[in-house]
Amino acid sequence: MNPLGIRRRLLLAIVAIVAVSVAALLVGFNVLLARSLDKNARELLRSRATQQLALLRVTSGHLTFIEAPEAAAPDANVWVFSNGKVLERPRAGARVSAAARSLSGSSHRFLDVSDSDTRLYAAPVVINGRRLGTVVVAGSLAPYEETEHVALLGSLIFGGIVLLLVALTSRWLLAASLRPVHRMTTQAATWSERDLDQRFALGEPYDELTELAATLDRLLDRLAASLRHEQRFSAELSHELRTPIARVLAEAELALLRDRPPEEYRAALEIVHRNAQQLARIVDALVAAARLEAGAQHGTADAYEVAADVSEACASLVADEDVEIDIEQPERPVRLGVDADLAERILQPVLENACRYGATHVRVSIERRDSTVRYVVADDGPGVAGDEVERIFEPGVRGRLGEAGGPNGAGLGLSLARRLARSTTGDVEVLEGPGGGSFLVRLPAA
Repeated sequence: MNPLGIRRRLLLAIVAIVAVSVAALLVGFNVLLARSLDKNARELLRSRATQQLALLRVTSGHLTFIEAPEAAAPDANVWVFSNGKVLERPRAGARVSAAARSLSGSSHRFLDVSDSDTRLYAAPVVINGRRLGTVVVAGSLAPYEETEHVALLGSLIFGGIVLLLVALTSRWLLAASLRPVHRMTTQAATWSERDLDQRFALGEPYDELTELAATLDRLLDRLAASLRHEQRFSAELSHELRTPIARVLAEAELALLRDRPPEEYRAALEIVHRNAQQLARIVDALVAAARLEAGAQHGTADAYEVAADVSEACASLVADEDVEIDIEQPERPVRLGVDADLAERILQPVLENACRYGATHVRVSIERRDSTVRYVVADDGPGVAGDEVERIFEPGVRGRLGEAGGPNGAGLGLSLARRLARSTTGDVEVLEGPGGGSFLVRLPAA
């Protein structure tokens, strides 16, 4: 685990990169400067040698100067050699003079004399195609070396100042840029599971961090909505389960208070059985939803057989409500892209709802359109009011007919049916039309 925070790591990375870049620039600058100064020193010596060669002439087979050598030689630091003799020499140290003599037979050659900051250049004296001698010119390297030292020191100071400014500026910029993150972290640390309405609220996004905050706010909105939905679902579920459980307990307690005729025991058992079936349907639907959301594999099933099995499961309800279910068998077999158990859990609440509110007849039609299997469940009941088309799919919500004393239900069937259908890329919705109720169940086809 790295003990440094992201701000310090970024600062160190920036300083390191800038330091390497500045060092490379300084090295390159000083190398180029050294080469330029070396070239200037060489050019200066060549120029001096050319000037001295222009002063030489041949007289009676010997080299002579056009004018008195005293006027030019002392300032030029020039040696003139001819046939092994020294025609002209300046006042110089023994080591420099020895080095100049060693160049008496050389042509266009440079030689640096160590420990004396002196550079020598030898140029041949050629007149009329004959080499008559050598001119050696000396120049001091001290000014050039001093320039190099000053430039090196100045560049190091400049590089240090640049590095310091970059470090300070980067630290300030990083602190200012990451300040919203620190504030968001502090805010989030103080929130609890009850603070569903808390948001970072940094305003309109104008950079990456504020865009991140806006994205997190939207995520918190979705999580809060989901949590509220689950809390409401749990509360309503417990409320709806409490009613059938209370009925079962009440009937059992009444049956145990005193001896009863067999007919009364049978009636009590029938009430207990109906409420137990209602509990079983609720639990089965919840288990199916949990299995699907946990990533259970989808199978295949015959669409007509699923509808027939669901109709058979609703047999007792059909008998109680005195309605008839008519399932239209498709001309060709239609295969669902989900397993039979899941398809039944989706279709059964819709068919039960139609049986409860239908007057005498419920019709189920099956067809395939492209990659979708469509069940249309229609009844001849009062239908669904326009303002309840979406409301009846909310957990624990029943339509006005149910709330006004109509058929009993948990208020969860349609909600779970839609939830399961949408998890398979399908859906459950109300088809609006004249007379009766009509629901469309869409499921993927195999």
